[in-house]
Amino acid sequence: MLVLNFYTSFKIDQDTVAINLAGRQRYVSQRIARTLLELDAARAAGQSYRNETLAELRAGAKVFDLSHAAFKKGDTVPGGDGKPVFLDAVTSDRGRQLEAQVDALWAPYFEKLQPLMRDGFSTENLSAALAYSQANNIRLLNVANDFVTETQAIGASRASTLRMVQTGGIVLALLNFAFILMKFLRRLQTSDAAIEAANEENREILQSVREGLFLITRDFKLGSQLSQSAHALFGRSLAPGQDFFALLEPLLTDKALSDARGYVQLLFAPHVKEALVQGINPLSEVEALVKNRLGDQVIRHLSFHFNRVVEGGAVRHLLVTVQDISPRIELERKLHEERQRSQKEFEMLLKAVDADQAMLRQFVERAETSLLEVNDMLRSTSGAQGEAAILKRIDEARRRVHALKGDAATLGLETLASQAHAFEDTLDRIRQGGAGDLGQALVALPLPLEDLLHKVGSLKSLVSQQRAQPVPASATSINTLLAGLAEEVARDAGKKVMPVVAMGALLDLAPAQADLAREIAVQLVRNAVAHGIEAPVTRAAAGKAEAGRIAVQLARSDADWLLTVRDDGAGLSAPRIRRKLLELGWYTAEQLEAFDDRQVVSHIFKPGFSTAQGVSLYAGRGVGLDLVQANVQQLGGRITLASTPGEHTEFRVRFAA
Repeated sequence: MLVLNFYTSFKIDQDTVAINLAGRQRYVSQRIARTLLELDAARAAGQSYRNETLAELRAGAKVFDLSHAAFKKGDTVPGGDGKPVFLDAVTSDRGRQLEAQVDALWAPYFEKLQPLMRDGFSTENLSAALAYSQANNIRLLNVANDFVTETQAIGASRASTLRMVQTGGIVLALLNFAFILMKFLRRLQTSDAAIEAANEENREILQSVREGLFLITRDFKLGSQLSQSAHALFGRSLAPGQDFFALLEPLLTDKALSDARGYVQLLFAPHVKEALVQGINPLSEVEALVKNRLGDQVIRHLSFHFNRVVEGGAVRHLLVTVQDISPRIELERKLHEERQRSQKEFEMLLKAVDADQAMLRQFVERAETSLLEVNDMLRSTSGAQGEAAILKRIDEARRRVHALKGDAATLGLETLASQAHAFEDTLDRIRQGGAGDLGQALVALPLPLEDLLHKVGSLKSLVSQQRAQPVPASATSINTLLAGLAEEVARDAGKKVMPVVAMGALLDLAPAQADLAREIAVQLVRNAVAHGIEAPVTRAAAGKAEAGRIAVQLARSDADWLLTVRDDGAGLSAPRIRRKLLELGWYTAEQLEAFDDRQVVSHIFKPGFSTAQGVSLYAGRGVGLDLVQANVQQLGGRITLASTPGEHTEFRVRFAA
């Protein structure tokens, strides 16, 4: 009786192993199908295959094949805990029939999986395996289910035999029967626990994947299983049965939503080849305004990919994969900006090569010295010095940077001029109180300043390579550069000018005087074009030539030098300047009534005053004439202004010879 009990119990244990491995075989078949879908989704998204997915596919195929072979002939295979267990061959008629059906489905399946078991497989290999999986997965699952049922039936029959033997035995046999029965029930619980563990793994997968994964039905409803990430990607809680296009409606325009509906309908049409329509996916990149975990509205870029779930030749569902591609989009934007920056720097160096080398060399020396002085000035400024002292330092820095911008624009170095312009923006924000505490705001200024110094350093390296044969600046080059500056400012403002420049005498000045006089001329020329010369239509209506005339001259008399800049533009309007002073809040209407026109016009030299409608590269900051006045003071000279509204404006700067 004990031997018979032992033998029957042993067979029951073998049957339990068979039940577990049959259940595992069924589960593994579905994991293989899922990993093929994941690999195909990665292929469709143009991404590299994940090592974890490949490892899962290969391990699953190997385990299924080993278990299948053991069920046919009997063999030792890895158990659920990874330890080897011996599996008897299936001997029942029904079991052999089912195993033959599994073999008929698995053999070609395993053959198509062989290329995927090694690295370097092609998309055709993946497509072939996926196509076979989608066509035969349900059949394989059904046969596997029947096979599990058969192994369970075999186990149940042995349990019945055991009960019959123990029923006819003695009390000891009954006790043995109770013991074995309890053991058998525990094994059944273990089997159920294994199945529940498999279901739990599916739930964990849906909770852990970063992509949004869900199925949509033929009536465009969400399936019952959704990955946890899907809720975060949409910025709202999703629920099975929700309408897919209702979720998309807040994210898309009406046309984009209509295109998406048409595309999804195409995918549900079995006669339309899926590969042919993947390239017209209107949801491959969608900009969406969603809420993050803190409840704040943020912009995300989402990518939707669709894969068919086919059964019996009909498309039952679409597997939707949603990915947040915002980091990729942001990286592309930064790369684009970096390419543009590099291209502009390259263009700047090309223009520097073509520029007058003497003028370029002088510019580099002046720019480097000026920027280093600005750097020292800013670093030595602290909040403890008081607001008035800090503002004075900022105004001085603005003048120097503005002068550098003017010189850079004169030489055609637009990249450097634009960067100096951006630095002026930062100084203006601090000056106007938009940056909070002045002392703290100044701490960050050396960073953009270092970038300017870096660009000047690049020009310095270029100049140093060309110093072997230094050529002094010529009167022609100075005149040409100033005339070119006037024409460039005019083009930017949609105007036309005819500059007449005679600044050759600048070469006769001492270097320090020449620098100050040149900066004055540059600022007055820019000011004349930006503020004085009218648009061609306005000039034509006033009976003037479309192209405004600007005359620039530096001449020497016995006692002094005279720099003249004259334009035949709109002239200065005292009423307009009054209105601007009132808008800026510098004076009240009553205070302005006490000023005569001469006093009102004199405000054009004040820091921060400009009648321009907005800030551009050439006007609007109120720094140009402030710089002119500061340079005139350094020259020990004086500046006079004559203007007739509608006719002309003339600046005359006189300083000692």
